[in-house]
Amino acid sequence: MSKTILISGASKGFGRAWTEAFLAKGYKVAATARNIDTLADLKAQYGDAILPLKLDVNNRSESFAVIEKVQQHFGTIDILINNAGYALNGAVEEATESEARAQFETNFFGTLWLTQAVLPIMRKQQSGHIIQVSSILGIATLPIIGLYNASKFAVEGLTETLASEVKQFGINVTLVEPNGYVTDIWGNGIISESIPAYDGIKKAIADGHDPDTFGKTSATVPAIIKLVEAANPPLRLFLGKVALPFAKQTYEQKLKTWEEWADISVAAHG
Repeated sequence: MSKTILISGASKGFGRAWTEAFLAKGYKVAATARNIDTLADLKAQYGDAILPLKLDVNNRSESFAVIEKVQQHFGTIDILINNAGYALNGAVEEATESEARAQFETNFFGTLWLTQAVLPIMRKQQSGHIIQVSSILGIATLPIIGLYNASKFAVEGLTETLASEVKQFGINVTLVEPNGYVTDIWGNGIISESIPAYDGIKKAIADGHDPDTFGKTSATVPAIIKLVEAANPPLRLFLGKVALPFAKQTYEQKLKTWEEWADISVAAHG
């Protein structure tokens, strides 16, 4: 039987590439976006196989309503892919309250709302697969995108916990961890207040930019197809050649420090 996939942020980037690939494979796709006009060509090509739905993931009630519409239309939701998100660029000190809250509203709470909404359906089915598009920056951080890092760390903690809670219901959970890719995620959120003290580190990062560390969005398609078709999908899947080495380096450094302070840590137990 053809799987039914609900994917958020389907109008561009990973979401668009994956939506096209799922439809080409014969899956039924509920594709959400803030502007569903961007999906008109796919609707014209694939007809009833695609259900475009307008969704602002920041809106909890709208998220629940979309899940209900998909369930009524297709009769099932086999896979949820929480893909909507953006990166807020700027130093931690520079972020305004509204900018910081908006980053978490989309990247964390938007993910939470759709996850909560789909779980009753998947529990009743005793099956399902929830895929959260996180980032290698939910495991290892880089400067000048601290709020983005933090939002993805939050998604990591939420999802790891979720996996342990819903395994009993036959529901699989996966965190997708891309390294940098050539998408517009990085240009959608520039912090409005700039503090000159951070100009140096911003320049150093810009000067050190290596295009080879950024992958091509289209190259992720085979990996995502394998993931949604896997009988036993992993909790984490890295995308790109940079992500895993970066994670290993980061955890080696963390373990070294933790071990150096181990005696003090144990003594603090009492």
